[in-house]
Amino acid sequence: MTRTSGVGPSGRSPTVGATEEGHADPLGLGDLIDDLLGEGTGPCLEIGCGTGIHAARVRALGRPPVGVDLAAGMLGHARGWLPVARADAERLPFRDGSMPAVLAVMVHTDMPGCPAVLEEVARVLRPGGVFVHIGVHPCFCGGFADRGDPDRVVVRPGCLDGHWTTESWTDQGLRDKAGATHRPLPELLHAFLDAGPAPERFAEAGGATPLVLAARTRSADRKP
Repeated sequence: MTRTSGVGPSGRSPTVGATEEGHADPLGLGDLIDDLLGEGTGPCLEIGCGTGIHAARVRALGRPPVGVDLAAGMLGHARGWLPVARADAERLPFRDGSMPAVLAVMVHTDMPGCPAVLEEVARVLRPGGVFVHIGVHPCFCGGFADRGDPDRVVVRPGCLDGHWTTESWTDQGLRDKAGATHRPLPELLHAFLDAGPAPERFAEAGGATPLVLAARTRSADRKP
């Protein structure tokens, strides 16, 4: 089963890059959600919603949030923020074409079956629906990246190799225990293209040497 926990890029607590009121947002995730998701109507499904920390921001955009995750403990907290279901992201419990918007924030490294998840996103999106992916930057974050100098990133061999690893770009986390799936940039972009919805925009965030890569894709207005 695909893990869709709410753990951030270093495996730290769900408040990393948080957008819930009262928490810092060092990675600029809230601005990315505002910019790429934008205002709209109808529900927004968050895949890997964790504790529901993005729900208030999504709701403020006029989109009632709905969440799925496999982590029962996190869902126990999320229920106070949004309707949730414990579900595998590779088998979403929603009808074809039922969602006007889907959001995934900092979870693709927890999804070994990421291409299958993107295909499920394409299935549940309405014609013209939007999908926003915000994730760890595959070029500058991982066990191959030395970020000890704030002014530069040293990329060692391994950046272009897809693999599961317990190595991390930081020692302040749980990745040495929980692990993560590194998906190189070409592989990630091909997964988006193969899933169907057309890429519209890309963005980077998290500092001068970016920690975050985000994308917005949109399904065709009409089914063929």
